[in-house]
Amino acid sequence: MDKNSVMLSEQLAKPDGYENEAKPLRVEMLMFFLGIFFFGPVAIIYMVVSKVEPVGTTAFLLLAGMCVLVGGYLWILGRRVDKRPEDDPFGEIKEREGQLGEFSPHSWWPFVLGIAVTLVFAGVAIGRWVIVFGVILGIIGLIGQLFEFSRGIHAH
Repeated sequence: MDKNSVMLSEQLAKPDGYENEAKPLRVEMLMFFLGIFFFGPVAIIYMVVSKVEPVGTTAFLLLAGMCVLVGGYLWILGRRVDKRPEDDPFGEIKEREGQLGEFSPHSWWPFVLGIAVTLVFAGVAIGRWVIVFGVILGIIGLIGQLFEFSRGIHAH
């Protein structure tokens, strides 16, 4: 593509007078805040229909509370971070090019952590002695995951 066609596509994509007014993390924040308007009424309806059944009512109220916590955190965080390309409603895919993070190429530690969590949950049904093995394996797996890039071929 030549330079003129790129400029033309940018002019067509954004309306006249458009400034990037989008706020960072706005979509994510709204998604969690909208959970309040779902789980709050559902909790009230569930409380009335079930004649104040404590477990379900508490679960729905806690879900609404967790939506408030996560939405509030994203609102505060959105005021502190810079705008991202995905926050622009007229953003292009090419604006988000490049490295997104550092990921381990072939790590076995998440597998070890998964086995540890499986042992802990199985220990609830089988016996408490299995939970002990799961916790020990989980500590080993967590230490391995945290220090993976501090030794061996990936050391830095």
